[in-house]
Amino acid sequence: MKKSFPILAAVCTAAIVLAGPVFSGPKARSNPANALKSMYTPDYLALRSGLLAEFKDLKPGRFAEPVSGLKRDTSPRRKVIALTFDACGTHNSGYNAELIEYLRREKLRATLFVTGLWIEKNKQLFLELARDPLFEIENHGLLHHACSITGRTRYGVIPTRDISAVIDEMELNARKIEELTGRRPVFFRSATAFADEASVRIAERLGMELVSYEILSGDAMKATAKKMTSNIIKGAKRGSVVIMHFHRPEWREVDALKAAIPVLRAKGYTFDKLKNFPLKSSAGIVVKKGAL
Repeated sequence: MKKSFPILAAVCTAAIVLAGPVFSGPKARSNPANALKSMYTPDYLALRSGLLAEFKDLKPGRFAEPVSGLKRDTSPRRKVIALTFDACGTHNSGYNAELIEYLRREKLRATLFVTGLWIEKNKQLFLELARDPLFEIENHGLLHHACSITGRTRYGVIPTRDISAVIDEMELNARKIEELTGRRPVFFRSATAFADEASVRIAERLGMELVSYEILSGDAMKATAKKMTSNIIKGAKRGSVVIMHFHRPEWREVDALKAAIPVLRAKGYTFDKLKNFPLKSSAGIVVKKGAL
């Protein structure tokens, strides 16, 4: 993955606004742990207990933005790019309808990373997006916490502070998405895209691959549409993952994409969901689709 950009500070800042039935009530607002109690089913608690025993000696490893567990081929023969969009649900839980309609109009397949917070505040929109075959719904965490087993974080974003909290952040939102859509997410992106290596292992154990990015659009840093267009075009390579957002209409992603997409198409690039990228074996050999 590319070198970190410090100014990603603006990506979905820290404060949590708890809403919806799962996160309701004054105690839930003052202590997020209370908000999770209704999700702590016997089945889930048994799973978490087993994982805590399994990972009792787990070391945190490197904490960084480029840490990723992605097992997809990032240099495929075809010139394909993954457009990924986060919905954080912290400060702002808006919806960029113009952006989504642009993706539909241009038939641009995209991967949407969504938090439990955003889902609670936009349930009908979420269900509509989940039903659209153009989009792939993936996991951005239950409470938009940066994933670290030792409480490390960046940019003031609230972190997970131990293995138990990492499991909650990943697994509870995965279950939430599966309950609503019938499909369990297979990719996870931590808040700010920072995570430690321990979180990569936990995600893998839960059946998810941790995803970062190669192309930082700059939308969360309030870059101009022209600058975002330049970032996307200059960063484009086979297998690149672009990070943008769809919960802040004022960030002008639509203008940037309207300029960038025709240029990339003229260069032979296509756009696909992450799940459609070819798998890579442990030996580095690409596994053809349908071979598993």
